[in-house]
Amino acid sequence: MTTQEKVYQPGVCNIGPAEIRRRRLSGYIGAAVGVVFLVLAFALAWPAPWRLLVAVPAFLSAQGFLQAAFHFCVGFGTRGLYNFGELGTEESVLEADFRRKDQRKALQISGLAFAIAVVVALVAFFIPVG
Repeated sequence: MTTQEKVYQPGVCNIGPAEIRRRRLSGYIGAAVGVVFLVLAFALAWPAPWRLLVAVPAFLSAQGFLQAAFHFCVGFGTRGLYNFGELGTEESVLEADFRRKDQRKALQISGLAFAIAVVVALVAFFIPVG
């Protein structure tokens, strides 16, 4: 990580290495839950509408990986926080303009995660069960 990436940047970067690892782990957990869900759904021949529920772990996975990739926590962004230290050492964003930029970035990441979840769910829905 460069020195520039280790500093809070409104609407760009609000988490450091420890928080990034945590978000990446949540991405892997969501992906694993989604895979297990789909394996069960197809092995047990669940009706297509039930397979749409894969959107939940797909959303959590996508959001975790996107937050790690962007070095930006959605939860922190919506609450006006940032953390570049140890886990649990959040600091407050004091400037209103910075908070608005963070909230906008949080919405963008959530929107992308939602779009990914919709695509995954639709693919699961339309795959025929043999």
